[in-house]
Amino acid sequence: MESAPAGAASSLSTINNNNRVSDFPAPETTLEQLFSSRSLKVTVDDGVPVAVISVQRYLSEKVFCNDQPHDPHDSYTYDVTVTDGVWRTRGVLHRSLNRLVHCNTLRPGVQIRITGCSFVYNEQRLGQGHICIEKVQCDAGARSSPFLDGLKDLGCLSVLTKHGMENVGVRDDFPLKTSSKHYLPLWNNEDPEGEQWLPPRTTPDLVLDVSSVTLLCDLESSLGYARGGPPLLVRVIHKSRLRYYGKCDIVDAKKKADYPYHAYLEVADQSGAMSLVLWSELCLDWYHSLHVGAVLYIHKYTVKDSYANRSRPQMEHHCLRVFRSKEISLNRRSTAPVLSVVPQKNLPVQWGLPDVAYRFTCRSELENLAPNTACDVIGLVTFVGRVQRIRCQGDKGPEKFWTYRWVHALDGSSQRPFILEIFSCSQPDVFHAICPMTYLVCTQMRVCPGASAPFLTSSCETQIFITGHHRGQPYVSDPRVKEFIRWTKTLKDGAVLDKTLVGGHYCYPPAPPVFTQPLHNGSVPVVLVAASDLKGALESLRYREHKRLAVQGLITAVRYVRLHPDPSEPNPDPSEPSGGEGSGEASAGTSRASTATSASEHRDVGHTKNGTGGGTAPSGVASPSITRRTTPKKRSFHRFYLTRAKMRTKRLAGGPVSPDTPEVSSSGSDSDLLDAGSTLQEGSVEPPLPDPAAEQSPPLRWESRDWSRQRGEVSTHLCGEGLQPDTLARRFSLEERSALLAWSGLPSSHWTPPDPQPGRTAPPGAGAPGAGVPGGRPPGYYHTTILGINQQVALDAAFCPVVSSADPRAEGLPLDPHGNSLLSLLSAGFLCPLGDPVTPDLPSPEEVLQTAGELEGAHLLCVLDLCHLGGDRVEVLLSKVYRVT
Repeated sequence: MESAPAGAASSLSTINNNNRVSDFPAPETTLEQLFSSRSLKVTVDDGVPVAVISVQRYLSEKVFCNDQPHDPHDSYTYDVTVTDGVWRTRGVLHRSLNRLVHCNTLRPGVQIRITGCSFVYNEQRLGQGHICIEKVQCDAGARSSPFLDGLKDLGCLSVLTKHGMENVGVRDDFPLKTSSKHYLPLWNNEDPEGEQWLPPRTTPDLVLDVSSVTLLCDLESSLGYARGGPPLLVRVIHKSRLRYYGKCDIVDAKKKADYPYHAYLEVADQSGAMSLVLWSELCLDWYHSLHVGAVLYIHKYTVKDSYANRSRPQMEHHCLRVFRSKEISLNRRSTAPVLSVVPQKNLPVQWGLPDVAYRFTCRSELENLAPNTACDVIGLVTFVGRVQRIRCQGDKGPEKFWTYRWVHALDGSSQRPFILEIFSCSQPDVFHAICPMTYLVCTQMRVCPGASAPFLTSSCETQIFITGHHRGQPYVSDPRVKEFIRWTKTLKDGAVLDKTLVGGHYCYPPAPPVFTQPLHNGSVPVVLVAASDLKGALESLRYREHKRLAVQGLITAVRYVRLHPDPSEPNPDPSEPSGGEGSGEASAGTSRASTATSASEHRDVGHTKNGTGGGTAPSGVASPSITRRTTPKKRSFHRFYLTRAKMRTKRLAGGPVSPDTPEVSSSGSDSDLLDAGSTLQEGSVEPPLPDPAAEQSPPLRWESRDWSRQRGEVSTHLCGEGLQPDTLARRFSLEERSALLAWSGLPSSHWTPPDPQPGRTAPPGAGAPGAGVPGGRPPGYYHTTILGINQQVALDAAFCPVVSSADPRAEGLPLDPHGNSLLSLLSAGFLCPLGDPVTPDLPSPEEVLQTAGELEGAHLLCVLDLCHLGGDRVEVLLSKVYRVT
């Protein structure tokens, strides 16, 4: 046995020769005891309990191919900071555990147990090294770690290092494993991440020598200004998002940039407009300061031939001559530029710099714009979808994801809202704070055709601004903005609030009436895949990644499930990110998901061992005789799909009260009114509506005549868990604002202490919910079983039709009337007629299932929406079917 080193705790557990903590009763192993081991490779049977403080991502210098099997597309390494309540330390996550981050199982705030680790020294540098976390267990059901309870300042935790690694230091902004000097954001590559990105600078008064200033037109025509040249005095009229161009396996140090970023600015003077490129370290220093409308004094720049293969903003409305053959390059490597932001009061009037021009478009004018036309919009937000991700296609570099969300906004010119697809535009503080009842401005949005209504998608030059960020922006004096402000003064906030929703599944445009192969439907292409590829598609999903697939097959079983949340059920905390807390151990190349107990066994239906109903109803007839299972059973999940398993339905619930929003004023300047937002007063939180009748009514079911035979021949049955809690949008309220934003957004890479200010509680009886289903939420959904065309693979998918015009998904649907048969309902996506959310005159599920006989033997093309919701949870939705004739 090893002897305890000097300074170690007296209760130190002994470590056997095989580096395992012995089994005799002893206190739990702590981080200090783990680091005191003389061995460089340590295994702890019970694990070291720690809380995760941060998960930070950076590009690997190379992708290892001779080690344990791993995802060849995973080009990133993760540093994880953990604490045991006394010490904190930062280590590298073994890449076999990267999947835990991809699924949002290992995330800031949760508790894990480190069961295996190794200490790696840097043999080329003195006093440097790191701990590599190789095996972990994720505790089941843990919302947050008790180590973080009451912790208000992470700086009070002492930093723990191993002897010989002291020079690593306590800085958290440098990656441990590579020579890279910065971290990337956790979920995309466009947003700035870390304290190295300087905030906007306050420029002191400058004394400018404008006698030698040159014009942009001279740069376009002259060949003598390769480097240097006379100074420039220009105004920024457009600004692009950041672009990260880091690559793996760069051997030549001269080609490697410490901060591989660049951003384009379109600048203009009285002679015209030209592109300016900000490179590398200058992005960190100046990106936040060079806002649209800023006036720049530039000296010691470089003029280069313009890069033709890039996106450009549409600038016809500026009425400026645009110089495209040259561009201004600011890069510290070639020439150290001199850059200053000129205060407006010091601006030489005689230079006549052009003002920033906008092209604000009303919703009533949108149908008249040609596709790909750029426009600016302003609106009052009524719906904000959850943040989702899609993979960047066609990039030969490391794997990249784009983050985006859908937004509806009204401007008063039409009853229909703007449908906005907003991608991350290097403004994470604004992007993640978009919520209903705020005033949203989006610039340089591009028009895209939709099924029955066009939508707008962001471009590389899009900038977004919400309430609290409008002050000082050039657009506040635009006539369209002033007209919008006048309209908002006529609104009653309570009436608007009743129509606001947050989160949930949303995808636009809806699938077209006729399927063509290949089908590109908006930003998410529809790929026709074989049923045998569905399992791989599900396993490859990353957290909040959205995919849309189509598969040929038969619908062999349909079950209607009523939604009736129990008001006595405790509400889960929506401030917790949507991730699984499955217990499991993941070692080199493997991960094991958790065991879980069904949350709603009293509503579940009896199943055979193949995952279908024990009783078979006659074809085309709803079965009233259903056997209920009342004994809860534990089930083992393999990641997020089940093979020949039993299904369950999770309850939907709301969240806790969160801090309030700032008070607003009804008077002031236009920018003050924009930043003040709505004059909404706080009200009560809507409780879930109970449905006692649904508790007594069994679910309705239809099965194909051949399904009892076919299910015995199926080799793989991918069983879902029905409708997920994250699938349905929730009503927005001020009390739950912060919690709803966290629930619909992406989790941060760093844990932060909870807000010490308690949430406000509404007065008794205030804002009582009205009759009907809140927000047009459907009373139930259809649980379908899809059998592949070759009858070897089956998949369960939830179909949730639109039942009310208040549902955000109703916007843009082609509302052609249909007969409300089950097949027509699956084809159209909505119950007809789609009308008032309070008193809908719609057919009952019993009536719909009476027509299910049309599905008997029908060859269908099923469009599926897949989204990873964290842990072992995957949302599988049937969005549309086509009948193959």
